[in-house]
Amino acid sequence: MPDSDERARRFADGKIVLDAVDGTAGTNIIDNLTDISPELGHQVVAWAFGEMYSRTELAPRDRQLVTLGMLTALGGCEPQLEVHINAALNVGLEPKQIIEAFLHSAVYCGFPRALNATFTAEKVFTERGLMPLV
Repeated sequence: MPDSDERARRFADGKIVLDAVDGTAGTNIIDNLTDISPELGHQVVAWAFGEMYSRTELAPRDRQLVTLGMLTALGGCEPQLEVHINAALNVGLEPKQIIEAFLHSAVYCGFPRALNATFTAEKVFTERGLMPLV
């Protein structure tokens, strides 16, 4: 286990990436974990964002495309999809690209999961004033 200085550094590094990708949505999730599992919140920030999201081998927009595909494939992840659709927009994906990714996912994940993802995107796009797309 890292010492407390290393642990704090990893969290601080992850928080920078979390804020850049997810904005306030990410912070809200971490804050909501404070009373139930602050360690899970720490790991999301320090490991997921500080270690994984900060890697340079994939561009942030590409990481979000992968994330959207995985969450769609898993199914039942609409709250997380909502956060990551916002993140995808934050890192430069266009709404039509996100919808195209969900359309493509129907081939591999099935129509129910592609529909759920698309309707989640519609909710996010409406909240952000991006509807209608057509």
